[in-house]
Amino acid sequence: MIKRALISVSDKNGIKELGLELHQLGIEIVSTGGTAKILADHGIPVKEVSEITGFPECLDGRVKTLHPSIHGGLLARRAIPEHMQTLEEQKIEAIDLVIINLYPFKETMLKKDTSFQDVVEQIDIGGPAMLRSAAKNHEDVTVVVDPEDYEKILAEINETGNTTLNTRKKLAAKVFQLTSHYDTLIAGYLSKDDPEKFAKTRTMTFEKVQDLRYGENPHQQAAFYREVDPAAGTLPASRQLQGKELSFNNINDAAETLSLLQEFEAPTAVAVKHTNPCGVASAETIDEAYQKAFESDPLSIFGGIVAVNRCLNGAAAAKMAEIFLEVIIAPSFSPEALEILAQKPNIRLLEIPEIEDLPKESMDMKRVAGGLLIQDSDEKLLDKMEVKTDKKPTDREEKDLLFAWKIVKHVKSNAIVIVKDQQSLAVGPGQTSRIWALQNALKNTSHNVEGAVMASDAFFPFPDCVEEAYKAGITAIIQPGGSNRDQDSVDACNQAGVSMVFTGMRHFKH
Repeated sequence: MIKRALISVSDKNGIKELGLELHQLGIEIVSTGGTAKILADHGIPVKEVSEITGFPECLDGRVKTLHPSIHGGLLARRAIPEHMQTLEEQKIEAIDLVIINLYPFKETMLKKDTSFQDVVEQIDIGGPAMLRSAAKNHEDVTVVVDPEDYEKILAEINETGNTTLNTRKKLAAKVFQLTSHYDTLIAGYLSKDDPEKFAKTRTMTFEKVQDLRYGENPHQQAAFYREVDPAAGTLPASRQLQGKELSFNNINDAAETLSLLQEFEAPTAVAVKHTNPCGVASAETIDEAYQKAFESDPLSIFGGIVAVNRCLNGAAAAKMAEIFLEVIIAPSFSPEALEILAQKPNIRLLEIPEIEDLPKESMDMKRVAGGLLIQDSDEKLLDKMEVKTDKKPTDREEKDLLFAWKIVKHVKSNAIVIVKDQQSLAVGPGQTSRIWALQNALKNTSHNVEGAVMASDAFFPFPDCVEEAYKAGITAIIQPGGSNRDQDSVDACNQAGVSMVFTGMRHFKH
C-alpha cells in the first residue's frame, strides 16, 4: 500500500492537482524547496525533507536529499525482515511513491549566452540518486518521472491503494532511460570542446520527433528521432510549411538531397530519387537551375525530392507544380511560390534558412546486427586535380569535371556520373561492376553525351570504361586513381585523345 510519497519536481505542471488527490487518499507528502511551497500554498499538508533528515539544506541547495533517512526509506525491501527491522531501529520511515523530474540541464545548455558555470549548476545530483534508488526497488516503490503518468498511477491507487508490479517495472525502466539520456547530455556538454572521436565506450541520445506511418515498407513500423541540438542546415532543423506528414522514405531521401546540395555554392537544384541523384544543375538563377535539373532526367524526377539553395521563386514553383513531387526544400519561399504550391497541398515544403551550412565534425554511423560502425563523415572532396594524360581538359571541361565529382560522391557505388555545362546528363548508380554502371548510365539517358565529361567514384581496374566512354563521345574523365593498372587507363585515354584527371581520393558510398 502507498502511505508516503516524496515529491520534488522542476516541472510543476499538474503538481497541485496531484498533491491534492494524494492528500485526499490519505498519503503523507514529503517535499523540498519550491515544490513544498507550491503544495503548502494550496493548503496541502507537506513535510519538508529537512524535517525528515534533521539536517538543513546547504551549499545553495546542492545537498538536501542525500541522506540515509531518504535513501533508506527508498531502498529497504519490504519482504526482508532485517531491512524493516533496520528502518525501525534507525527511525526511518519507508517511502512508497517518488515523483521527481530533474533540473532543466538541457534547456539551460541550449540557451544562448549561458555561462559554463550556470549550465553546470543544472546538473542534478540528488534527483537522479533518488530516482535510481526508487527504480532499483521498484518491487516495492512506485517512481514517476513524467507528468503524463500521473493520471495512470492515480487511477491504480484509487482502485487498489497501490500500483501494479507491471506498472512499477515499466516506470522504473523509464527512469533509467531518462537518467541515461540526462547523463549523456552532460557528458557531451563537458567534452564538446575536446571530444574523443572514438572513445572506449559510445553513448548517444536522441529525442523522438514523431511516429511514422510505416518504415521503408508498410509492414515495418518506424519513428523519427533527432539530436537534442541538431546542427543548422540539417533536416531536423527544418520547418515544414505545408503538406502531408513526412514519411520514412521522405526523410531518408531528403537528408541525401541536402547532403548533395551543400556541395554547391552557385544557384543549384538537386533532384533525388531513392537516395540517388537523378538531376543536378547549376545556373544563373534558381528557376533556370531547376529547369536544367528537371531536363536531366524528366522521367526519374517524378515522385522525387527537390532541393534548391536559393529562395524558391514563383517561376521555379510554377515549373515544379507541373509534376508530382514528394518534397521541396529551400532556404525560403517567396509569397508567389507559396501561393502556387498551395494549390498542391500534399507537397511537403521544408524551409531550412541555413541550407548552405555544412554540419561540422559530424560522424557517419551504420547499424549492423549486433554492432555499430562509426566513421568520419565524407566531408572532403578531393586531394588534388592532377592531369595524367597528354591532353589537358579545357576550362569548360575542368569546371564540369569538378561538378561531376561533387555529384558522384553522393551516388551509390559503383557510381558513374556524366555531365555537360553544369548539368547532369546521366547517372549510373549501385552496380557490382563499374562498366555496368557506365553502360546503364549511357543506356538510360535521353541526352547526347558527345562532348560531356565523366566521373567515377573509384579507380578503373581495366581500360574498358575509358573505351566505352570514348565511343559515346565523352572527352574528359575524372577518377581517384590508385589502381595497379592505372597506366592502362591513361594509355587508353592518350590513344583516344581523352583527358584524364586524378583526384587522389575515392568516394565509396555503400
